[in-house]
Amino acid sequence: MNKGKLKFLSIILVILFVLSACGKNNANTNEEVISTGNGNSKNSAVTNVVTEPATEPTTETTPSITAEATLTNEVETQATGSPSPIRDIPSIELVKEIHIGWNLGNTMDATGGAGLSSETSWGNPKTDKAMIDTIKQGGFNTLRIPTTWEKHLGAAPDYTIETAWLNRVQEIVDYGIDNDMFVILNLHHEEWHFPSYDNEAAATDILTKVWKQIADHFQNYDEHLIFEGLNEPRQKGTANEWNGGDKEGQEVVNHFNEAFINTIRNSGGNNPLRHLMIPPYAATSSTTAWDNFSLPKDDKIIVSVHAYTPYDFALNTAGTSEWSLDNKPDTDAITNLMDSIDRYFISKGYPVILGEFGAVNKENLEQRTAWANFYVKSAKEKGIPCIWWDNGAVSGSGELFGLLNRRTHSFHYPEIVEALMNGIE
Repeated sequence: MNKGKLKFLSIILVILFVLSACGKNNANTNEEVISTGNGNSKNSAVTNVVTEPATEPTTETTPSITAEATLTNEVETQATGSPSPIRDIPSIELVKEIHIGWNLGNTMDATGGAGLSSETSWGNPKTDKAMIDTIKQGGFNTLRIPTTWEKHLGAAPDYTIETAWLNRVQEIVDYGIDNDMFVILNLHHEEWHFPSYDNEAAATDILTKVWKQIADHFQNYDEHLIFEGLNEPRQKGTANEWNGGDKEGQEVVNHFNEAFINTIRNSGGNNPLRHLMIPPYAATSSTTAWDNFSLPKDDKIIVSVHAYTPYDFALNTAGTSEWSLDNKPDTDAITNLMDSIDRYFISKGYPVILGEFGAVNKENLEQRTAWANFYVKSAKEKGIPCIWWDNGAVSGSGELFGLLNRRTHSFHYPEIVEALMNGIE
């Protein structure tokens, strides 16, 4: 080989050496994108990637992965890692740790728009962690996330939940979990579950398939995540909608609850020990429905009741703005409710959560503040946690239950929040 050829070959080898080193550096860059996600992953395999500096030249390359893909993968893998330890304790003990809660109303349960735009379709801003931070700092240790799923389901027979919707729900669940809060996740404004004999089979099919997917996705969460089967299952648009229901409606709701419980108990991860909330017909506070309410022999069941009491003050926008500690009928309405809950459920070993309560704004801050304090104080005496219904509304002629200013991350009525916290001391 002559000197010219030898020199040419040497130059080629140098070029190849430089190119191979650059390839290794690009691989390192991509590995760093994977390993430095958002830091919120639970049991995610993504965070196990360790980036080491190159020790010798190599021609091996790594496919490019975008940051967006990394974050999506990080959310999805939370359900596939090893379960977080879950305490095997009865619900009657768990509920003692649930002091007071707040509903993220008219948000994930909103039914306008399409896809992820549903969240803001009823006028509330997109939920961010700062909102939930504010709620926690205000003294609430429980977050209920009303969620409507039917607009985000694929066709029969699978009814597959949109991945983007499921992941977005999980983001909000994690806002609460990361704040060391209890989180209640439910099925809310669904229209397919009319409780009648004719509709029972079709509705049960959807109920079980949707809950199976949710249960699988969240199977590794510990006892801080609670599933609530249905919101207010009732015969909408009929004379029986709000009167406690008839035998048919009550019986079908019992069957729905049974199907929900069996679905969760037969799923994987921590779900056999998951605490579950089930409502009587319409989640009503009427003992007419409670008389025919079936409760399973399962020590991880919580009864879900909604009570805006007294109705004319708390919910009826055409009712009264007056409520007073000195007016016995006002206080008796609340005392009698708590006594009934104790007699029907708590005394028999079944804890109850008042999943929705509140009093609409009628320009009566003083009365609402006194009412809020008495309501939660009366519930606390019976061991019943209460969760304020906040739909974000503070002005207009509708049901004005807003407490949190979701845009400024402050409270519209700090006096009411203080009254609630004083009531549970």
